[in-house]
Amino acid sequence: MVRMTAEERRESVIRAAITEFSQRGYYGTSTEAIAKRVGVSQPYLFRLFPGKKAIFGAASLLCIDEMREVFEKAAEGLEGQEALHAIGDAYVQLIQERPEWLQMQMQTYITVAAAEAEGEHEFGELVRAGWTRLWDTVHLLSGADVDLTTTFLAKGMLINTYTAMGFPPEHRVWQGMYDKARVAGQPEKHSGE
Repeated sequence: MVRMTAEERRESVIRAAITEFSQRGYYGTSTEAIAKRVGVSQPYLFRLFPGKKAIFGAASLLCIDEMREVFEKAAEGLEGQEALHAIGDAYVQLIQERPEWLQMQMQTYITVAAAEAEGEHEFGELVRAGWTRLWDTVHLLSGADVDLTTTFLAKGMLINTYTAMGFPPEHRVWQGMYDKARVAGQPEKHSGE
């Protein structure tokens, strides 16, 4: 059996942490649960990360960075509205296939808000830097102006909200969304239907 390198083990911890944190949040997840999920001891976990907050930060940033990669791949060779629609479709597919990514995003927002309320700004700065890179990626890939980039990302946040609250695809709140977002999980309707 081939042993994992420390970096491979570190990534497996981050991925296990995403699963745990997405379900129970920062405050409801123990490092013991993460260690158990990945099959390491807690002391080993703390050799890889200085603490729980560092694990959560790494998990949050991995979600953001992988989202950026999905967006870059989706928009390859496209620009403007075509790029934005491809990015939007890729995002909807991502959160359908990996719902823990959406749940982790939601947990990240809650955790940043709680840390900020306690006067701890370091975690928020880390996450805001990741989100800034995501915003820049969408902006640059699409070639859109600031207003269109902002509107696009605002729709993405609305998709997050509707999805997290469990609105069925046929509900009227989905009107005006991208077709794939509005009819998630259902065959696409074509004009004339």
